[in-house]
Amino acid sequence: MDNNNIYFLSDFHLGAPNAELSLLREKKIVAFLDSIKNTADQIFILGDLFDFWFEYKRVVPKGFVRILGKLAEITDRGIPVHFFVGNHDMWMKDYFQKELNIKVYFEPQEFILQGKKILIGHGDGLGPGDKGYKFIKKVFRNPISKSLFAALPPYIGMGLADFFSKKSRAKTGTSDEQFLGEEKEWLIIYCKEILKSKFFDFFIFGHRHLPIEFDLTDKSKYINLGDWIKYFSYAVLSDGLIDLKFLNENKNEEFI
Repeated sequence: MDNNNIYFLSDFHLGAPNAELSLLREKKIVAFLDSIKNTADQIFILGDLFDFWFEYKRVVPKGFVRILGKLAEITDRGIPVHFFVGNHDMWMKDYFQKELNIKVYFEPQEFILQGKKILIGHGDGLGPGDKGYKFIKKVFRNPISKSLFAALPPYIGMGLADFFSKKSRAKTGTSDEQFLGEEKEWLIIYCKEILKSKFFDFFIFGHRHLPIEFDLTDKSKYINLGDWIKYFSYAVLSDGLIDLKFLNENKNEEFI
C-alpha cells in the first residue's frame, strides 16, 4: 500500500463551542486520522488543535482522550507526527513529546519533503500589522506569564482561559472567512517578503480559518489549510505535488 502521502491539518479548536459539538467534531477528526494511517508517511498538525491548552506540572485539561489516543497509536506505528503551537494552545510544555512522541514547534520551520522546500507554521503574528496581538503574544509566551498562570488552581485558570477564548472568537466573528485580496492578506504579504531573499516551493499555514491556494509565483505557492469547524479541509503532498482537499469531496468515505 502506498504510504508516500504527507498530510497537513490545522485548527480543530476542540473544546469549542461546547462539549457536545466538540465531541462530534473530535470523532470525525479521529475517524479521518484512522482512515489515513495506512497511507501516511508523515502528519503535520499546524496548531489550534485545542481551543485552549495548558500543562500544569501534573495536570492537563480534561477530555480529548479520543484524539490523544489516536495520535499515540499513529506514532506507535512509526509514523512521525509534527505539531506547531497555535495561538490557542501556545502554552505547551513537554506532554506531547513525552506521552505521544510528537515533535512540537513554537515557530515556523523549514522542511525538505519529497524534494520540495517548504516553510510550515501556524501563521499567527506573521506579516505586517496586528501589533496588538503581537504584543499580547510576547506577553503570553513570556516564562513569567506562564509561571503566574500556573500558580492559579486549575479550576480557576481553566475557567478564565475558557472565558477569554470564547471572547476571542466572538470578536473575530466571520471576518476570517473572507478572502481580503492579494494586497491585504497578511500571510501572502509575509510569503512574498520571504521570497525576496529565500525560495520555497510551498508555504503552508493555518490560523486563517479559510482554505486558500494562491500562486505567489509560477514556482511558489501559498496554502492555507482552513479549519475543521466549517470547512473540514486539509492538504496532501504526494510525489512532490500538493492538493488542498475537503473531507466531504468523497461521499463514499466511511468517516463521513
